[in-house]
Amino acid sequence: MFNSLFGAGVRRIMLAIGQRLVKTGITPNMLTVSGLVLNALVAIVLGSGHFFFGGILTLIAGIFDMLDGAVARAGNKVSTFGGFLDSTLDRYSEAVLLFGLMVHFLIVADPVAVALIYATMVGSILTSYARARAEAAGLKNESGLFQRPERVILLGALLIFQIPVVALWILAVGSNLTAIYRVYAAYRQTHP
Repeated sequence: MFNSLFGAGVRRIMLAIGQRLVKTGITPNMLTVSGLVLNALVAIVLGSGHFFFGGILTLIAGIFDMLDGAVARAGNKVSTFGGFLDSTLDRYSEAVLLFGLMVHFLIVADPVAVALIYATMVGSILTSYARARAEAAGLKNESGLFQRPERVILLGALLIFQIPVVALWILAVGSNLTAIYRVYAAYRQTHP
């Protein structure tokens, strides 16, 4: 959904920034790894219950998810390994953020929030897995409302408003519905 509404404009902006970053010698893989490190630092902030600051940092860290690809395209450094590394570390980045939240909710003894984090993680992993598995089978499957950009923006925004449990409810339901929808979309492509 984010890609269809804002994707082209955001990609143009990121490509312009990417062109400037290429001149500094920064590589796409450096940005990918930096994004994971930044997300780990954000997890520490979230684990300590500082949701406002954590939300801002979540959105900033999300920019790294876009910049590594922009630098790769701007510098003509798109590679199979770079794409693989980016996808893999994106999963780790999301997991480490959710782990930070889980630490906080374990400390304050909120079992519902912990269960929602688990459901969000399952939905997130399955959304990505369904896409990867469909692509391996020669299908196009990027459908659904809660792809990674939407999940990061929603989480960051609702953390800023300091309503993390609301974010977790939306992410838990939305990410799992997206994964289920991708299964349905794959079925429709293979059974016209």
